[in-house]
Amino acid sequence: MSISLRRLLRHALVTASAVSIAICTNARADELVVSAAASLTNAFKAVGEAFEKQHPGTKVLMNFGASDVLMQQIVKGAPADVFASADQKAMDKAAEQKVVVPSTRQDFAANSLVLILPADSKFAPATLRDLTTADVKRIAYGDPASVPVGRYTEGALKAAGVWDAVSAKSVLAANVRQSLDYVARGEVDAGFVFGTDAAIMPDRVKVALTVPTQTPVTYPIALVEGSHHAADAQAFIAYVLSPEGQAVLAKYGFKPAH
Repeated sequence: MSISLRRLLRHALVTASAVSIAICTNARADELVVSAAASLTNAFKAVGEAFEKQHPGTKVLMNFGASDVLMQQIVKGAPADVFASADQKAMDKAAEQKVVVPSTRQDFAANSLVLILPADSKFAPATLRDLTTADVKRIAYGDPASVPVGRYTEGALKAAGVWDAVSAKSVLAANVRQSLDYVARGEVDAGFVFGTDAAIMPDRVKVALTVPTQTPVTYPIALVEGSHHAADAQAFIAYVLSPEGQAVLAKYGFKPAH
């Protein structure tokens, strides 16, 4: 990765962290704070609006970001009532840190991993092995250390036997939406995102491959330990799992968890 790209990524990480912390610390006492994976941004904004209509006295404040970053914010004491992550590992870490209530944990959605290209790209990969060709120089995906889509990507590339070759061309993103932006702006030759992310920019990116993952792409949700709005938080979780909530998620391309 070039020095300029490293600086860009560092700046983006710092900015994203600062924005999230500002959102969390500005939460009012009567607001329900939902910390949710970046890939849920569009869908959960709609879910939150629908929930507020059913619960007029409740204001939902959304905090979106990489699942591991959100989990660390909660561990460090940032206000949050509900945590929704893009993979099981992030939620497992939250459970290990005892910041979520295990009995409230439920899977609520499923997704797919896709390889995307800039809309005007002439590259037409038939398999993941085509990413190892000399013509492909930069590939974006979330940092596996903190971003679920990155972990799914690493698993898929290792299974295909091309992890070493592809990771040498990596442009690591702070979250899945940053990976999408890199591809949409043509700053990389290809990138890995979730299917629902690719669907929000059909005019700027195209899906080249749907990538098999080692584990299913499932999203768990749970009540945050010590929430000051536990009843509202559990009502929100119940709404996400309800037929109405599931219908909203389906509009944004999410599949049922089971």
